[in-house]
Amino acid sequence: MEIDQPLKAIQYQRGSLLILDQLKLPDETVYISINTGADAWKAIHTMSIRGAPAIAVCGVLSVAVELYHSRSKFDSISSILQFVTDQLNYLITARPTAVNMTDAAKTIIDYLIPLNNKQQNVTLYINELLDFMEQFLQRDLDNNQSIGKYGAEAIRQNVKDKKKLTVLTHCNTGSLATVGFGTALGVIRQLAVDNNLQLTYFTETRPYNQGSRLTAYELVHDRIPHTMICDSMAGLLMRTQTLHAVIVGADRVTANGDTANKIGTYQLAILAKYHEIPFYVAAPTTSIDLTKRTGNEIIIEQRPSSEMTTIKGINIAAEGVQVWNPAFDITPNQLITGIITEHGVFKPEELEEKLISLQRTIKSPLL
Repeated sequence: MEIDQPLKAIQYQRGSLLILDQLKLPDETVYISINTGADAWKAIHTMSIRGAPAIAVCGVLSVAVELYHSRSKFDSISSILQFVTDQLNYLITARPTAVNMTDAAKTIIDYLIPLNNKQQNVTLYINELLDFMEQFLQRDLDNNQSIGKYGAEAIRQNVKDKKKLTVLTHCNTGSLATVGFGTALGVIRQLAVDNNLQLTYFTETRPYNQGSRLTAYELVHDRIPHTMICDSMAGLLMRTQTLHAVIVGADRVTANGDTANKIGTYQLAILAKYHEIPFYVAAPTTSIDLTKRTGNEIIIEQRPSSEMTTIKGINIAAEGVQVWNPAFDITPNQLITGIITEHGVFKPEELEEKLISLQRTIKSPLL
C-alpha cells in the first residue's frame, strides 16, 4: 500500500526550529517555536515533544538555533565550547531515563574537542559545528528506515507461511517520536508498504495515552489498518486472536539487552512469552547504553500524579488519593526475541559484542 507523507514532529532550517506540540494532539495541530536550550528543556520535560530519538534531535537543534542567533557574542573558541557543553549537559536533565540525549551530547562534545585544535576562526568554527549538529536530522530518518526494513524482514521470516501479519505495539514510536518514519511503528509502516500487514493492534497507553492520542493519530493519517485496545486487554487479545509479533520501542537498552520503555511494556513481554509470541524491541544504536550492564542501573523517571488522576484537566480520581507513577519499566533480556537496530536484528545476548565490532569497523563520529 502507499502511505501519505508522514507527520513531522520537527521542522528545522538553519536559525529556526519548530516542534509539533503533542500535548495538543489530536484536537489541535500547533507548532511551537524553540529558540533556546531553555525552550527545549521545557518542551521535553513537559512532553510537548517526546520519544527518545525526537528528544535528542530537538535538544541538539535547540543549541544550534541559539548558537546561530548569538554567534556575534562569542569572541573565542573556548567560549563556544563552554556554551555548547553547558547547554547539552543541561538538556540531559530534562528527562533522565532516555539515553539518546546523553549520547548526542557526548557525540557533539567529542567532535568539538578535536575541532578546537583544527579550526581557530570563530565564524568557521560555528559553521562547522552547525553543519555537524544538523546531520542528526538525516541520520535519525535514515536509521528509522533501516530499522523498518530489518524489522519487517525478521518478522516475516518467523511466519513464512503467512502473507498478511497481525502485530501489537505499545505507546507511540512513529513519526511523532522521531524525525520521521519511526522505530517500532516504522517496522509496522514497512510491513504496510510491503503489503504484508493485516492489522495493527495498539494500546491506549495509560496514563498519558500516547497510544490513543498519538499512535491513533498517525495510523489514521497513514490509513494503516488498526484497532485500539485498553492496556488491560492485551492478555485476552493474545489468547483469543492471532498475533504474529509484539513490537515496541526503547528509551534505553543496556549492554545485556535489558530494555527500559514506556510503563506497561514489561507486562506485554511476559504475556507474549507465555503465549509464545515473538517480542521485538526496535531502537537505534543511540538508544543502546553499553555503559550500563543491566536494567537495574537505569534511573526510572517519576511523573506527576496528575497524569493519573486527571484527563485534560478533568479529575477522574478521588481527591487526595495517593499515586505511584513511574513513566517506564524494565523488560528483562530473556523476554526479548530480538533487538532491531539500523545495523540489523540482534539477540540480547549478542548485542554488546556485535555493537563493539561495528564501532571498530564503521569510522563515523555519529555511530
